[in-house]
Amino acid sequence: MSEYIKISPEIRALGREAEREIRPYFERLEEICDRNTEKVLAAFAKNRVSDNLFAGTTGYGYDDYGRDTLDKIYADIFGTEAALVRIGFVNGTHALSCAMFSAVKTGDTVLSVTGPAYDTLQNTITGDYCGSMKSYGIGYRQVDLKNGEPDLPAIKAAAADENIKLVFIQRSRGYGVRKTLSVEEIGEICKAVREVNTTAAIMVDNCYGEFAEEIEPTQVGADIIAGSLIKNPGGGLAPTGGYIAGRADLVENASYKLTAPGIGGECGCTMGQNRLLYQGLFMAPHVTMQAIKTAMFCAKVMEKLGYEVSPKAEEPRYDIIQTIAFGAPDPLRRFCEGIQAGAPVDSYVTPEPWAMPGYDDQVIMAAGAFVQGASIELSADAPMREPYVCYMQGGLTYESGKLGILLAADKITKAKAQ
Repeated sequence: MSEYIKISPEIRALGREAEREIRPYFERLEEICDRNTEKVLAAFAKNRVSDNLFAGTTGYGYDDYGRDTLDKIYADIFGTEAALVRIGFVNGTHALSCAMFSAVKTGDTVLSVTGPAYDTLQNTITGDYCGSMKSYGIGYRQVDLKNGEPDLPAIKAAAADENIKLVFIQRSRGYGVRKTLSVEEIGEICKAVREVNTTAAIMVDNCYGEFAEEIEPTQVGADIIAGSLIKNPGGGLAPTGGYIAGRADLVENASYKLTAPGIGGECGCTMGQNRLLYQGLFMAPHVTMQAIKTAMFCAKVMEKLGYEVSPKAEEPRYDIIQTIAFGAPDPLRRFCEGIQAGAPVDSYVTPEPWAMPGYDDQVIMAAGAFVQGASIELSADAPMREPYVCYMQGGLTYESGKLGILLAADKITKAKAQ
């Protein structure tokens, strides 16, 4: 007889109730998915995708037509002049770092207009490391959010400085307790910057946000964006890598940072991975919406259990991240244990906080993924610091994501009952 996952009848009933309440909101998500799928298919057709592009190269990777065509497809999808899609990017931070260096040199200043950058990216900007912007004599300033919103007057005042050569916008919340920016809000920031500074490049950290809306930041004024292929655009199939898309000169400059000056994107073998990158991109709009549906379900279930969530299930979604404020370490750990137990890989493992590279606090992470660290697969992570906010994201299928959330809820309620 087939076995099923052990979840209490009470939590299963709570899940059914939560799902009934959020289902009316799925229609809008499916409309976005339809539009983005059409956009991807149109780009594939325009660039005449065929299976001869899936063959990989070795060594230098010269004349890798599959790699170079994928660059063109990304540029078409994101509405940019050029793109750089490479398995040589080890993570999103690597792609973002290369993109940031594309616009600045010694003596210039970077302006972050959404408060401090994500934890790992701060090492690139102000870290005491060889090769950081600080080590090159590149300055840094920031404008904090005001009541959780972009402070447009303060942004205009700061961006007017002629030494500002890169304006940095972080779309998602990272490990901050603030809302994700919509593409429309990013467009308002771009407009405000352009009113006082026509030369600075505007860059957006697009991680977690790709395909969450019908348009992307480069279609509302951003000059360059970057992200990870093991998040949304890889569709759960890309085994590694990242992308940069934007103005042709900036993308070229970023490619020199990835490889070497004068080599740029001309080299970089793909070692048989092209098919997964193409197929992952094809799947990306659908998989992204599966993750967002999972996040909505999580929000409703955890809210019913009495926890503060952001965004709420009924609110618009601009990325795949869901936060739950637990206020204490034990329910946070139980939640991560449940997410891990609901994973297809390493479900028997108990996650423990550890000193993850690039973070100041210990981090607990539940991530039983087919691709190590893939945020588009169901995962949950949190720095072990007050107010003990957990960041849940991903879910290759809504059905499996839903089970992971129910297991997490079950772990918490059973621990409370003891």
